[in-house]
Amino acid sequence: MKIYTRGGDKGQTRIYADKPVRVNKDDDILATYGDIDELNSHVGVLISLSPACDEILQTIQQHLFQLGYAISATSSLSEQDVSFIEQQIDSLTEELPAQTHFILPGGSQPAAQAHVCRTICRRAERTLVHLASHHDVTPAALAYINRLSDYFFVLARYLNQQAGVTDVSVPTRS
Repeated sequence: MKIYTRGGDKGQTRIYADKPVRVNKDDDILATYGDIDELNSHVGVLISLSPACDEILQTIQQHLFQLGYAISATSSLSEQDVSFIEQQIDSLTEELPAQTHFILPGGSQPAAQAHVCRTICRRAERTLVHLASHHDVTPAALAYINRLSDYFFVLARYLNQQAGVTDVSVPTRS
């Protein structure tokens, strides 16, 4: 099977919602798919940097793939998946000291990559919310991506703690 089809050479592609539809490659749907795909790729980088988290992160990658079907009738993303992310956040948070200030992204390399995932996730959430104003998007998809950025934030703090790196506080102004 060839990887190229030449079908998109004129700026259109086919997507699969309830039925196959041709759309321009700059369509909001494809922008959302692209942001989710970019996030999934960065999660892959994070897995390579922190193999101790690979099982959870690979589950998240599977969820992100399902999120890509958010406007189709075939998405299997559910409230249970949202609960899964909430449980992961709660579990990591129990291991961390209370957060009393804003922190800057960075620290250890895995934590810095988790922050990159968090910011891409926020962008993907914005495009998904925009898409939801024009297409049916499941409530579970919107809730999941909202929780996922919180997960990456808490994961970054956790990874820094595991590496013995102190989070960098944002200085308060007088």
